[in-house]
Amino acid sequence: MISTMKKTTCRLLVTSLLALSFQTANAGMIGADKAAPSPSTERAYVLNALDRAEVASQLLTAGVDPMDAKARVAAMSDQEVRSMMQDMQAAPVGASDAGVWIGVLIVVGLVWYFAFRK
Repeated sequence: MISTMKKTTCRLLVTSLLALSFQTANAGMIGADKAAPSPSTERAYVLNALDRAEVASQLLTAGVDPMDAKARVAAMSDQEVRSMMQDMQAAPVGASDAGVWIGVLIVVGLVWYFAFRK
């Protein structure tokens, strides 16, 4: 019974790995405006983030006037704005990764239960 279940599980895993591992790639030419965003696009991204109500409330909580923050962004160099935009895009959104860890623990538990338990 267990041997049959192990064989079936292995066959299912091998089949899914083979079926899901092939992905197609699309290549094409892009324009210079899409390859590197223009400084005005980067500045607009940062200013739009400052316009959000959540950001404005956090700035006020920290004692910073949102209009002063917008003036500071307007006074920044293009390199500073680019750096700030990259930091904003790389920052975590605030979601917890606890669900991922719970899923990993469940998978590890199932593997142990079906494969190594005697």
